[in-house]
Amino acid sequence: MAEYKLLLPSMGEGVMEATIITWLFNEGDNVKEDDSVVEIATDKVDSDVPTPVSGKIVKILKQKDEVAKVGEAIAILEIEGEGSASEEVTTDTPAAAPDTETLQTIEQPLQTSITSNVEFSGDLYLSPLVKSIAQQENISETELKSIKGNGLEGRITKEDILAYVANRGNQPAQQAAPAQQTVSAPAPVSTPATTITAAAGDEIIPMDRMRKIIAENMVKAKQIAPHVTSFIETDVTNVVKWRNKNKAAFEKREGEKLTFMPIFVKAIVKAIQDFPMINVSISGENIIKKKNINIGMATALPDGNLIVPVIKNADQLSLSGLAKAINDLAYRARNKKLRPEDTQGATYTISNVGSFGNLMGTPIIPQPQVAILAIGAIVKKPAVLETADGDVIAIRNLMFMSHSYDHRVVDGSLGGMMLKHVHDYLENWDLNTEI
Repeated sequence: MAEYKLLLPSMGEGVMEATIITWLFNEGDNVKEDDSVVEIATDKVDSDVPTPVSGKIVKILKQKDEVAKVGEAIAILEIEGEGSASEEVTTDTPAAAPDTETLQTIEQPLQTSITSNVEFSGDLYLSPLVKSIAQQENISETELKSIKGNGLEGRITKEDILAYVANRGNQPAQQAAPAQQTVSAPAPVSTPATTITAAAGDEIIPMDRMRKIIAENMVKAKQIAPHVTSFIETDVTNVVKWRNKNKAAFEKREGEKLTFMPIFVKAIVKAIQDFPMINVSISGENIIKKKNINIGMATALPDGNLIVPVIKNADQLSLSGLAKAINDLAYRARNKKLRPEDTQGATYTISNVGSFGNLMGTPIIPQPQVAILAIGAIVKKPAVLETADGDVIAIRNLMFMSHSYDHRVVDGSLGGMMLKHVHDYLENWDLNTEI
C-alpha cells in the first residue's frame, strides 16, 4: 500500500488559503475517486474538495476551522500500490505550492483590490484573512512588519497574527519608522457600531460567515466609492415578444430555460463596448482599463445570503452561450457548487431586483468595479406611442433600470450615456434575432 497526500488545490487568482468548514468523511473511511471529502471556505465562496484517487483516509491533517494554504497537505490517504509515507502521487488536480514568480503575479492584483482603513505598502503581502484581522484589530504596518511569519516564504499566517493580538499588550512599544511619502486618497472614516440591547422576547441570530463577509464588503464599498445613480424607463415589449416566441423551441433544443437575463447581459456588453471606460478599476491614482468583459450576476441564495458568480468573457458568447452560462452559474450558486474562481474577476455587475417584484433599486457597486446596473420588474402599462397617424395609447411592457456608478472616475455623462445605450438596445431588440 502507498500513501497519498491530498493537497489543497489552487482556487483562482489571489486566493492563497482556505478555512476547513467540515470533513465529509472520517479517518478510516473509504473514499472513491472524485468524492467530495471536505468543505472549505475562502473569502469568496464555499466549495468542496474532491479526491482524485480512491483509497482510505488514514490521517486528517487539518481540522475544522483550521486554515490551510494552497498546495499544503490536508489529509493522507492509503491507496493501492507501493511507496513510502513521504511519497506523493502526482495528479493534475492538486496544485503545487506556488513559486516566487507565481506569488508575485497573483499578489499584485490582490494588493490593489482590497482597501481598508489601515493602509499597507505594496511590499507587505497579507492574505485576505490576515488583512481582515489586522483591520479589525487596527494593527499598523510597523507592527505587522515586526511579526515573524511562519507561513510560505515567511508570510504571516492566521495563527501568527492571532498570537500577536493575544500578547499585544505585553509587547514593548516600538517607534514607527518614517514611512515613504505617497499620495493616496483619504482613508474612509469608520463609524463605531452601535450596541443594541435585546428586549424581552427578541430573538438573537448570530451572523453566519457569509453574512459577515457581505456586511464588511458592503460597508467598504460605500466608504470607498461616491455613489451616483441614474434611472431610465425602458419599453421591452419586443424583448418579451421575442422570448415568448423562442423559449419553448430553445428549451426543447438545448434542455435549458430561456430567461430574460441573457438578453440583458447582451445589451450591457454592447453598451460596454461603446463606452469601455465603464469597464475599469481604480488603483491609487491610476485607472486600469480592463481588456476582458466579465459580467458579475448578483444571485440570491436559499439561505437569504447573496453571491455574485461571474460570466467570463461575456462578449465572446452568443445568446445561447450566455443562456447556458447563466443557468449553470445560477444553479451551482444555489446548490453550493461554485468554485472560488467562479466568483472572481468581474468587471461589471448586473442585479435583477425585478425577480422579487421590485420596480427599481439603488445597487451598491462591488469593489473594485466602478458601476452596476439594476433591472426592475417588467410591468404592463399604458404608454404613448408615436405613429405615422399621430400619438396613440397602447399597452406596453415597461421596465425601470437604475445605474449606480463611482463618481471618482465616472461622471454623469458617461454613466447616463451608458444606461441610455442599454435602454436603446433593449427597446430596439430585433424580433428576428437568432438564438
